[in-house]
Amino acid sequence: MHGKQIWRLIPFLEAPGNVQMAIDRWLLEQHLSGQHPPSVRFYTWSPPAISLGYHQYKYPEYWQDLVWQGQKLDLVRRPTGGRAVLHQGDLTYAVVISGLSGNRTQAYQKICEFLIQGWRQLGVDLHYGSAGRGYIHNPNCFGTATSADLVTADGGKLIGSAQLRRGGAILQHGSIRLQPDASLFAEVFGTETFTCVQISQNLSVEKIIAALIAAVSNCFGIDLAVQPLSQREWEAILVQPRWDVGS
Repeated sequence: MHGKQIWRLIPFLEAPGNVQMAIDRWLLEQHLSGQHPPSVRFYTWSPPAISLGYHQYKYPEYWQDLVWQGQKLDLVRRPTGGRAVLHQGDLTYAVVISGLSGNRTQAYQKICEFLIQGWRQLGVDLHYGSAGRGYIHNPNCFGTATSADLVTADGGKLIGSAQLRRGGAILQHGSIRLQPDASLFAEVFGTETFTCVQISQNLSVEKIIAALIAAVSNCFGIDLAVQPLSQREWEAILVQPRWDVGS
């Protein structure tokens, strides 16, 4: 009788966006080289940041000078594709996995299953968005909802995800909008409609993460081993190229 596969759960981390992106990329490379099990983690961006998709080179110049509550917003490039995401009042998840069969959409849906299940446990029903290719002209990831995104029954987009494939390994990470500031959102993306999902005040970040961690174990049929990044791992992560954009 085989035991369950064990994934690594890296504890919640609050850090600058360039550090978070370096960790995600490093986890993918380590897993691809066979030196690291599949892994999952949850994190936030401090200071708040705008992340650009790997191939997104057009963005307003003023994004480099935005300030919110006395803090300058970071501008960071993701290793994944997609469009700009504002990371303020959100929670980000990252999953590194291999061995998924099927095309990109099927891989998204296999990974997103834990998000749907976890939020269902929290009383929020999510389904996939339905935007077609027209979204490509919208610089804002949360302006439209594609089949890789999860929306609520009233159409509010709660989670936007992006993926990077290397060989048979996949990094998928995504932003879960919990308490975004509507005025900052308007300052970054202009006057477009801001459909904010109303999250119950009783749902702390800790409670949300706990539900999502339980759903990961259940959906993938695995056990999770909590293991913080070691000093040696931190050193390897921080010598990588930086993910800052601009100056």
